[in-house]
Amino acid sequence: MKRPYLPRLRIQRATWPRPALILTDSPRPGCPQCDGIGGTESFYGDYETGEYAGSDWDPCDCWREHWRWALLPLPRRPLWPRHTNPGPDPWATDEPPF
Repeated sequence: MKRPYLPRLRIQRATWPRPALILTDSPRPGCPQCDGIGGTESFYGDYETGEYAGSDWDPCDCWREHWRWALLPLPRRPLWPRHTNPGPDPWATDEPPF
């Protein structure tokens, strides 16, 4: 009998499409298929030269990588600083330090 899927939830910070705290699923640490990584990576090469051409990612059944829920939107950082140039440094002098 197959056990029902129980999510292992964790909190992360997302930056796209806007900054927020999100609740996501994480891979099962003791999974015998993926060793807790969440999937397997398959490398493949070019048919003509045999050189490395890329890799494929096959997600494991112990992890739902697209399960995400936004918990709290975070404020955006301003694009421009709020303050302007405060002027010359009042402690700067032309005198030598000795």
